[in-house]
Amino acid sequence: MEPIELSLFASRLQAICEEMGTALRRTAFSPNIRDRLDFSCAVFDTKGQLSAQAAHIPVHLGSMAFAMSGIVECLDPAPGDMVILNDPYLGGTHLPDVTLIAPLFHGTEHCGFVVNRAHHADIGCATPGGMPIATRLEDEGLVIAPQRLMAEGSLLTEVLDWLIRTTRDPSTARGDLAAQIGANRCGLERLGVSVAGLGPGRYRASLDDLNDYGEGMARTALARIPAGCYRFTDWLDDDGQGQEDIPIRLALTVSAERVHADFAGTAAEVPGNLNCPLSVAAAAVYYVFYCLMPRETPACAGAFRPITLSAPEGCLLNARRPAAVAAGNVETSTRIVDVVLGALAQALPEAIPAASHGSMNNLAMGSSAMGTDAWDYYETIGGGMGAHAHGPGLDGVQTHMTNTRNTPIEVLETSYPLRVTRYALREATGGRGRYAGGRGLTREFQFLTPTSVTVLGERRRYAPWGLAGGGDGQRAVTLLNGTPLPGKVHLTAAPGDRLTLQTAGGGGWGPVCSARNDYTAHPIVESPSSERSDMDAMERIKQTIEGNPVVIFMKGTPDFPQCGFSMRATEALRACHVDFVHVDILAEPEVRQNLPRYSNWPTFPQVFINGELVGGCDIVLDLYQSGELQKMTDAVRNRAAARQEVEA
Repeated sequence: MEPIELSLFASRLQAICEEMGTALRRTAFSPNIRDRLDFSCAVFDTKGQLSAQAAHIPVHLGSMAFAMSGIVECLDPAPGDMVILNDPYLGGTHLPDVTLIAPLFHGTEHCGFVVNRAHHADIGCATPGGMPIATRLEDEGLVIAPQRLMAEGSLLTEVLDWLIRTTRDPSTARGDLAAQIGANRCGLERLGVSVAGLGPGRYRASLDDLNDYGEGMARTALARIPAGCYRFTDWLDDDGQGQEDIPIRLALTVSAERVHADFAGTAAEVPGNLNCPLSVAAAAVYYVFYCLMPRETPACAGAFRPITLSAPEGCLLNARRPAAVAAGNVETSTRIVDVVLGALAQALPEAIPAASHGSMNNLAMGSSAMGTDAWDYYETIGGGMGAHAHGPGLDGVQTHMTNTRNTPIEVLETSYPLRVTRYALREATGGRGRYAGGRGLTREFQFLTPTSVTVLGERRRYAPWGLAGGGDGQRAVTLLNGTPLPGKVHLTAAPGDRLTLQTAGGGGWGPVCSARNDYTAHPIVESPSSERSDMDAMERIKQTIEGNPVVIFMKGTPDFPQCGFSMRATEALRACHVDFVHVDILAEPEVRQNLPRYSNWPTFPQVFINGELVGGCDIVLDLYQSGELQKMTDAVRNRAAARQEVEA
């Protein structure tokens, strides 16, 4: 297939996955799927090899890419079938993640599968929210081995009734499953059009070409990693059942042919639910290396061919039935990412960030009643992102293995007997350094009725580490009415009680310093400065604007802008071939707070030339397109050249 045709083919497959996700989101009943977007969609070939996926949840997609081939070997697909499963030891991740698989046929010829996976807060668990502190898989909810939910296009009502019977809110569970069925039908329809247009033979050949292309892109990216064996160890705090300081050890071997992640020496299975199947470990490993590949690398099986992993059977990362796994999918997968990044930082110190906040900060709650008074809610809470060689970490975001949104407060308060009394960035929690780690979050809930609450969190004992001399991020804290709680706890809250989750900050990067770097655009300050007074900030703003011909106050850095407006404004300045100083307002909150005293421009970026405010992104782009920006920057260079001649 020609390169342009191949690109269009890959884009069509990805668009099918994205449309499936849109259909699922718009028809789901629960806020967890509808608002938090805790779901994923993908397309697979007849052998269960990944063909395409949307940019949904990394832990869902990587685990499906690893385990799907084993699932399809057990299936006997027929037109109109739809298979449901959640068994972590038969292709799932943890019980709340329910997977629906639908085969595509062109006539009588089997051509592939469409798949979606969505998180159900109520999966028949005795504890509301579906994330208990359990010791056995069966205690975590209903275990669904792969079985037909639909046959020959008809819903198997006895199977659906069996599933719904275990839930506290049958109408929501029924609605979410119907949404998943609808999403797969949407995918079948769209993929069927593509297969019919190409013909089954050419479609399969195109998939082969796509996988070969993906493998080539992956090998080119991985070849940039120096060959060697890189070792790293990080720890989980505890399993909620009394076992603490749980190590995850990695020996990462990089050669010209492949990358192999060996987790020998990792802790054995634990009594609590931090265990995970090997597919979850694979998802974390795949995620890290996919981040190192170019953006245009297709998310297909070929891209993961050079990457292998192993973990001893019966260890934390390759658990055996009936070990509990609810937190393994969320907390352990997140720590595996930290371990892989820690190993890679030895090989690629300029490319790898410091540790992010390192926990999904799982909060599950609800009422144990059945019927109309029942409710289940689950969310994950973001924190600080790790800083890197090119800029600070982001504040208050979901990182790595989760890609969900937060539930809007308005939705949360109208759907459940809760009040959100505080939701804010947690100041001074990012690790210090040349670039500061991102700040964590504070999220506080007040309960209006008696509520069953489960918290599954990490980084309460082991802080997110910094890199290259950067400081560690602040650890997370959980409080009930101001009293500290363990990181993993189940409790019953009374009306009026307040639960506060304070999430960790990201690690810092590099030692604290103020030296200018070698980039064309020079940051003026590169260390956290919350201790400085407003007067100091005003003086520094004034000196920066008056002491440099061209200055841009922006979000992020020119090499790693954190918003599209900042990116386009810096691109315009670079196109004029002029040196400029940048100030990252995300790393310098006191500058952001005090700049309005010097400038009346309401948004960022803000560009100053020769001490005068030019304006924001739109004005800079208008000036660039008219040629006026080039004239202004030419004048800057001419004056600089004239000064140099006088000094000479």
